[in-house]
Amino acid sequence: MPKQKKLKVAIQGLAASFHEVAAQTYFDQTIEVMECLTFHELCEILAKGKADYAVMAIENSIAGSILPNYFLLQQYHFSIIGELYLPIHMHLMVLPGVKLSDINTIESHPMALRQCTEFLQGITTNGHRIDIRESDDTALSAKRVKELKLKNTAAIANELAAKKYGLQILEKRIETHKKNFTRFLVLSRKTTENKQANKASLRFEVANEVGSLADALMILKNKSINLTKIQSIPVIGKPNEYSIHVDVEWSRRKNYDDALKLVLRQVKNLSVLGEYRKAKIEYN
Repeated sequence: MPKQKKLKVAIQGLAASFHEVAAQTYFDQTIEVMECLTFHELCEILAKGKADYAVMAIENSIAGSILPNYFLLQQYHFSIIGELYLPIHMHLMVLPGVKLSDINTIESHPMALRQCTEFLQGITTNGHRIDIRESDDTALSAKRVKELKLKNTAAIANELAAKKYGLQILEKRIETHKKNFTRFLVLSRKTTENKQANKASLRFEVANEVGSLADALMILKNKSINLTKIQSIPVIGKPNEYSIHVDVEWSRRKNYDDALKLVLRQVKNLSVLGEYRKAKIEYN
């Protein structure tokens, strides 16, 4: 039998990043991850057909929405074909033998640092000053500590990164809230029908008039459509105008189809960004 071709999946960050964990978890086959240091690079890789899919973080339960990625979704017009909620556990890691008292810098991705605010506030007031430095990726921070032999720097990353780069974990699970997860979207250039879909991501604009958004959302309520996410994004070049992103869920497909027809009459520039299967949130 011919050897199955590996799917190429673009991720933000290096191998051993949370994006790689998300990609490996979502796809039930061997994949080849394509490392991208920025989300813009990730989108370019997918748009040019160099990857089959892309996995993009969109929100975290502590740090909130990743707003720039909503702009990227608008710009590139990819189709959302799936989602994943990944439990996020942050660890403070150093070169073997390094002690907490040796550290004067802690480095990680800005979203990771935001998820560990309480720990970082406590450690910076513990008798000695520690500088907090942002990087492009959690795994990249771990790699830098290893390759540059940084004995005065700690990285915040996941356990996989600690193992990959041979680092010692000084403090485990330093995220502010232990039920911490990040929601990832799985993106494709092509739109495919998913008959098991029970969730959708929509984008639209409403008139700058009293009650215009409420009227659109009331349609969803009247059709028993559950609104699970709403995010407004400024329309570039149009002051006081916003693009509304919503995620909706349904138990009966007909209710969703009927609601979509009615919403289409109520709003402007309605786009269905994707219809897909709702993912479960499982803590560990």
